[in-house]
Amino acid sequence: MSLLTLANVTKTYGNHVGVRAVDDVSLVLERGAFAALAGPSGSGKTTLLNLVGGLDKPDRGTIRIGEAEITAMPPSALADFRLRRLGFIFQAFNLLPVLTVVENLEFVPALQGMAAAERRRRAHDLLAKVGLADVGGKRPNELSGGQQQRVAVVRAILTEPDVVLADEPTANLDSANAERLLEMMQELNRERGVTFLFSTHDPQVMARARRLIRLRDGRIDADDTHSSATTQTRP
Repeated sequence: MSLLTLANVTKTYGNHVGVRAVDDVSLVLERGAFAALAGPSGSGKTTLLNLVGGLDKPDRGTIRIGEAEITAMPPSALADFRLRRLGFIFQAFNLLPVLTVVENLEFVPALQGMAAAERRRRAHDLLAKVGLADVGGKRPNELSGGQQQRVAVVRAILTEPDVVLADEPTANLDSANAERLLEMMQELNRERGVTFLFSTHDPQVMARARRLIRLRDGRIDADDTHSSATTQTRP
């Protein structure tokens, strides 16, 4: 069953000499996918993720997530959809500096109406899974970049959204912590059916992806489905 459908999506930046960051992309992603967008810098990976997440609007084309056409939603409905159905992992972490780690993790589920005891339990369980059981009371500026990235990943998956959109989720991690996070995300994917779409340069992520979508100059250059998480990527 398809979860994400893009039809002829184009996004151009620049007022005079337009640069097509995403150029007439059509794509169908199945529910339960563990997929990665790969390609050189400037190939359109981050722009495509932002369009899928409703953080930017295409110049033309349509994007559907489940039964919802997000490109046709008014801003208030789109904001509520993002809150309840999507999880985001940003390169810049986007943790709230005035809140503790646990408060950051509880912020979205609190807005969703999740009970306090349940959101606190999930926060502590997931922090322990990523080796951060002792940082719940700290604020983001007291953590290393790698620790903040792990917190950002936990925040994105805590509510088990329909799809997690991850922009370079392992960029600030050493190989051991990257491996630990990827294993946790694969477990959620296998056991809970959470769909993941990554933007990445990381060979670890590309090797674990069951589907590898290569972009070049805003277009899909190759689209490979792998039956094994150890499939090697092309240079």
